[in-house]
Amino acid sequence: MRNLILSGLLALGLADAASAQQTDPQVSQDPTAEDASVQFGGPDPVRIVTAVGDEYEIMAEIAATPEQKQRGLMWRETIEPGTGMLFHYDPAEPASMWMRHTLVDLDLIYIDPAGVVVKIIAFAQAESLRSLSSDATVAGVLELGAGQAIEMGLRPGDTVHHAFFDNEQAEVTPSEETAAAQESDGEAQ
Repeated sequence: MRNLILSGLLALGLADAASAQQTDPQVSQDPTAEDASVQFGGPDPVRIVTAVGDEYEIMAEIAATPEQKQRGLMWRETIEPGTGMLFHYDPAEPASMWMRHTLVDLDLIYIDPAGVVVKIIAFAQAESLRSLSSDATVAGVLELGAGQAIEMGLRPGDTVHHAFFDNEQAEVTPSEETAAAQESDGEAQ
């Protein structure tokens, strides 16, 4: 009887749609599942400028949709230097990340709506279920392979340039306050 019904549905062209819904992993699958297929935006260039004026460019995949943000860098076995993922929060909100199904340690850089780094968590432990909070309202989180933030000398107050922060074309010059602090540090040594 089932074959007779399927034959009738095939004749009407309905069986293919019904079976596609049952087997399409995107229809009902959790984006954090290892075999889920989640497409990200980018990669986009993300420019980071430190308080001392050093510049770095990261090629970042973009996570802006709920599914992309849920998946993040889960199940990746490596993160190449100079690459990462930029999570976008619009509107800006307090963010909290965790490392479930993340196979490598990461650096998490929390960024306010103006593109200013407000917090850095270096060497977030792979597979940890600990909540890693921004402790501030953020418009973005940049995830890098562990150790990259330290290698670049990143600190809160540094600037991340990307269209998300409306500062993509901004001139890069250390602030007068930063320059004065640098002079003061130089005199103290």
